[in-house]
Amino acid sequence: MNIKSLLIGSAAALVAVSGAQAADAIVAAEPEPMEYVRVCDAFGTGFFYIPGTETCLKVGGYVRFQTDFGRDEVGTSDWDSWTRAHIAFDAKSDTELGTLTSVIAFNGETSQSIGGGDTSDFYVDEAYIELGGFRVGTFLNWWDNDLIGETETASNVTRFTSVRYVYDGGTFRAGLSVDEIDADGSEYRLTAGSASNEVGVSGMVAATLGGVNFELLGAYDTYTEEGAIRAWLSAEVGPGTFELMGLYASGDNIYYNKSEWSVAADYSFKATEKLTITPGAQYFGDYNLIDGNDAWRVGLTVDYAIVDNLALKATVNYTDPDIGEDAVTGFLRLQRNF
Repeated sequence: MNIKSLLIGSAAALVAVSGAQAADAIVAAEPEPMEYVRVCDAFGTGFFYIPGTETCLKVGGYVRFQTDFGRDEVGTSDWDSWTRAHIAFDAKSDTELGTLTSVIAFNGETSQSIGGGDTSDFYVDEAYIELGGFRVGTFLNWWDNDLIGETETASNVTRFTSVRYVYDGGTFRAGLSVDEIDADGSEYRLTAGSASNEVGVSGMVAATLGGVNFELLGAYDTYTEEGAIRAWLSAEVGPGTFELMGLYASGDNIYYNKSEWSVAADYSFKATEKLTITPGAQYFGDYNLIDGNDAWRVGLTVDYAIVDNLALKATVNYTDPDIGEDAVTGFLRLQRNF
């Protein structure tokens, strides 16, 4: 009986130990506390902290549907509809040298080709790093800014891979940019492109005082050895904004080559909270850099905010050159921002 009792007791002890080990094997670890997305208001609306970091991120963009109409000097169709999707990521963080910024923006465009098939294009709109006023990467030059309306032509190529510095003193700003000019630039020039990459230099001086803004741009194209200058004045007048712009090009260059000189003006009238009407006009001296070929253009742009973040824009322009046919052009655009 003692041996039997000993065997039974040993078996019971083994079962208890095995049960304890089995129970230990399935014990789950405590879950890590979840960190929810926090709003970052240090850099404006729309930013949030990337979880686990002190970097703030903003995601935005737009979807645009547009129909262009009217055949210009090189056009092959009386109208064309196309769609663009734009997405942008803006990351910012504070450092001992100032705000560190990086921006990545993509464009995707699609339209119906004349031959009957769909054509699409996906490309980087902007991608750059910025710190303490210095910016490097691919981005839009100051020449990309233009008047409120859609009547004037005030630039040529505006997207470059560049290195630039901007001093921003609030009421006074100044900047200098060194821009790479691609060898395959003949489609943007009136003359043939270079066999190798070239360099352009552009500068900006601007000031703001009350409701008056002034900007002066200068640029030089080392391939064509020609340059351009643009002066822009805007002021709050009555229920709208009046703008006046003057341009001069010494010859064909990557920044501006539509004419030797030009004067443009418009007045953006805010008719209601949702409706803005902008008539404009522009005069060109030596249009398309052809001696004696002056031209003038008049146009009207209408902006209407349907609801928040959904806007309708329509424009129509009439251009009459001394040499060549006159033309009526414009577009109708529906855009949803987010």
